[in-house]
Amino acid sequence: MKSSKYVEDLKAKNVTELQEDLTTAKKELFNLRFQNATNQLDNTGRIKEVRKNIARIQTVITEKCQQ
Repeated sequence: MKSSKYVEDLKAKNVTELQEDLTTAKKELFNLRFQNATNQLDNTGRIKEVRKNIARIQTVITEKCQQ
């Protein structure tokens, strides 16, 4: 599965790198929403994918902080 490989890659990173990935993903989500509002977005499924990736990153950060 593609998502399990992505989660494994996330778990290999440290918290600082994960924070940077989270910031990048949130900026991408903002840009996708802006494009969608102005009818410039072709692949609307990308919004859902980025939202799930943000949740995955936040979950891994939480797991690492609890250890």
